[in-house]
Amino acid sequence: MASDDTPLSVSELNRRSRQLLEGGIGEIWVEAELSNVSRPASGHVYFTLKDERAQLRCAMFRQRARFVTAPMRDGDRVKVRGQVSLFEPRGDFQLIAEAVQPAGEGELLAAYERLKARLQAEGVFANARTLPCPPRRLLVLTSATGAAIRDVLAVLETRWPLAQVTLIPVPVQGNEAAPALIAALGLLNRQAALDPAQDVILITRGGGSLEDLWAFNDEHLARAIFHSRLPIMSAVGHEVDVTLADLSADQRAPTPSAAAERLVPDATALRQRLAQLDAQLCRAQRARMNAQGQRLDHLRARLRHPGEILTFRRHQLQQIEGRLHRAMQSHLGEQRQRQQQLRQRLSLRSPQRQVEQAEHRLAQAARRLESSLPRALTRHRERLAAVSRELQAVSPLAVLGRGYSILETAEGRVVKRAGETQAGQHLEARLGEGRLTLEVISPRDR
Repeated sequence: MASDDTPLSVSELNRRSRQLLEGGIGEIWVEAELSNVSRPASGHVYFTLKDERAQLRCAMFRQRARFVTAPMRDGDRVKVRGQVSLFEPRGDFQLIAEAVQPAGEGELLAAYERLKARLQAEGVFANARTLPCPPRRLLVLTSATGAAIRDVLAVLETRWPLAQVTLIPVPVQGNEAAPALIAALGLLNRQAALDPAQDVILITRGGGSLEDLWAFNDEHLARAIFHSRLPIMSAVGHEVDVTLADLSADQRAPTPSAAAERLVPDATALRQRLAQLDAQLCRAQRARMNAQGQRLDHLRARLRHPGEILTFRRHQLQQIEGRLHRAMQSHLGEQRQRQQQLRQRLSLRSPQRQVEQAEHRLAQAARRLESSLPRALTRHRERLAAVSRELQAVSPLAVLGRGYSILETAEGRVVKRAGETQAGQHLEARLGEGRLTLEVISPRDR
């Protein structure tokens, strides 16, 4: 240190003060309320910590600021780890911040995890009902002045303008939020008991700190959601925020806008799909009409005029009638001639004469029989041999011996036409020597 009578420059004084502060106090934790949060283009973060009686300027440089995940907003209560220092150019006393986290977050998270484990063991998170899409009416529990309801209505107006939305305004932050939400759920479920139509409840709010969202971690609210008669979708906070209300609801959405997208269909997509189906139907109808038109033309070409068919049948009938008349006349003439001959023969021959002539012929026949029997036997033997030779010549076995075969069904019926068989049928082929079992693959008439 310089002597009392040696003056110091301002910069030297500020430098020595900074060294004393940094060396004497070192790194510390400070808990206070955020104020005057500023984020210039450099990436550094400047803010003020204050309590009821004092304030402290702070600076967090870009290298450290990028590791802060929690939002830093005026009014938030935080814990800051840093080193006391002095900004020499202006002589400003400040804290160089190294880390920032919400105050009390560790205790809240521990309480959250304990309650979550207990409710999960009791089955409070077991809801998984399918929500009707679109619901007859959407009952939205949120703040009437928050951004969440504006986001939901904007998405519904774009995707499904026909949606019927009923806003039940409730506080979404603070000690009054959970009781108000529970009371609203009770009222809606009592009304649902009287009106069985399908409604859906949407519980939503925008993002915030753990303290801001703590009302949605209320045990009684989680149980009320679990026991709700009406299906519930929860969309509380941002995508990274998961509350007990989200876990106990039937479905969860990461944001209010995403909840609205899941609750209703996209009218534009439905119109496009309807247009596609209409075009497909038109094409199918035209194709069917073309095919039926071709079939009609084919049938019309095959159809003969009834008058032509009647003329042809009439001509056939006349021919048959003429043949029948001629055949009857010829038969009657033959019968008359035969009758006349029989009558003449009967008149010329009496029964006695016939008997005598028959006796004479019988005697002659007996003599001829005695003399001709050996010759007849010889002749018949020769004829039998000739017939045997002729029979052998036309015998099917002889034909088979020349390379032909006889096809028989399993029942022994001879197959004469291909139309008498069908695919897959088993046949037996009789050859000159032996038999074969065959399978019909495809019968063809020609």
